[in-house]
Amino acid sequence: MKFFKTLLFIILFPMFSAGQEKAYLPGEKVNYSINYGVVQGGIATLEIVADTFKGKEVWHSVLLGKTTGMADAIFKVKDIYESYIEPESELPVLSIRNIREGRYTKYNEVIFDHYSRSDSAILTSDLTGVHITQKGIHDILSCFYYLRNHHLQDYDGLKKGDMITIMTWFTDELYPIRLRYLGTFEIKTKVGRMKCLKFNPVTEVGRLFKTEDDVTFWFTADKNFLPVRIRFEIFVGAFVAEIVGYEGLKYPLELKKKDTNQ
Repeated sequence: MKFFKTLLFIILFPMFSAGQEKAYLPGEKVNYSINYGVVQGGIATLEIVADTFKGKEVWHSVLLGKTTGMADAIFKVKDIYESYIEPESELPVLSIRNIREGRYTKYNEVIFDHYSRSDSAILTSDLTGVHITQKGIHDILSCFYYLRNHHLQDYDGLKKGDMITIMTWFTDELYPIRLRYLGTFEIKTKVGRMKCLKFNPVTEVGRLFKTEDDVTFWFTADKNFLPVRIRFEIFVGAFVAEIVGYEGLKYPLELKKKDTNQ
């Protein structure tokens, strides 16, 4: 089962835009419920805190996803992803993947060196050694925060159908991400109604997905740009991850009184 791994794939792409206010600060934490139909099958939390790495101040993000209830009894999943991010550049300096899915386990650390080479970055994995990649490369979580700061703040410039293609480092390899913009919609969640930006991350057809459009993602169209709902259409049915709680947001969450479209 690669549910939480897939969840990570879809919230990324880096695009530089200097001088904008950050959409988040350390102390932000978001809680999600993961449901299969009316049955809750798991929970997830995403938070970022102030920390240090090699004596320097960093922002430490942690994404935890795990099964609950009957799903946990049938197939236990506990996936933890961590990113240590430079506040100024918003680039990762350390990425950690620690997953348990049934009997399968994997632990991987990658150190990012963005400065030793002028034309590329050096990535050192504890599993596969040294890799030379393009400058400005992100890991999964740092890309998520970079997305909120440097692309979604300018969403008025996006047109329906616009496609963004980026390259990220995940599971010890370069992985292309394609994100298609679908427009703005108002949706109802467990914390209230809100205007959202809707995206289809183009997924890889195969073991999980039947088509390239089987994942849909909603970000709040306010100053926070929080991911509040993710819908997965996979071979066995539809899973939905939805926000159920939050704290430490930089800006008040903008809630609506009426639905318009979903």
